[in-house]
Amino acid sequence: MIRLLLATNNPGKLHELVPLLSDLPLHIVTPHVLGLHLAVEETGTTYAENARLKAVAFAQASGLLTLADDSGLEVDALSGAPGVYSARYAGKEASDADRRAKLIDVLRQVPAPRQARFRCVIAIAQPGGAIDYFEGACAGEISLEERGVNGFGYDPVFSLPEHGCTMAELSSAVKNQMSHRARAAQAARLFLHKLATNHC
Repeated sequence: MIRLLLATNNPGKLHELVPLLSDLPLHIVTPHVLGLHLAVEETGTTYAENARLKAVAFAQASGLLTLADDSGLEVDALSGAPGVYSARYAGKEASDADRRAKLIDVLRQVPAPRQARFRCVIAIAQPGGAIDYFEGACAGEISLEERGVNGFGYDPVFSLPEHGCTMAELSSAVKNQMSHRARAAQAARLFLHKLATNHC
């Protein structure tokens, strides 16, 4: 069975990605299992560029089919910011809580609805050098009040009007049907299935 390396040490991402891909005919492994300790600097100016940097670095280091993603929050009132810089919005050493606090402070004088979207791009790098991309997005609004604990990053302030709750208040089952990362993973599933089937 072909092995698929998920190129992230972020437990929140792994918690979301593994269930989305676990029923494919692939053996999913993580950098921790392989003893890989890579710190890939995200110097790209797009999600695709950053996802590619991570996927290629881990594929070259492991020799395995590798999946990496990059994602961000785009707020209309901030002209799409923080976008590709979402993880560094409050500084490189800031926590998720620090980033949410900064976002709330910046948007405090912006009237509702504070429209926004999560966007995710998955890059899949094959050991031979081929790279394929898959994208997903999820629209919502920014809440000035944090709610929910089932998530990470900006999930507690990302409100979903059609569900009447934030992303962090959704069950994992519902989140894995409609989140930006879930939609990107769903788009990648057929490609991964074909690779695994052709490998057998």
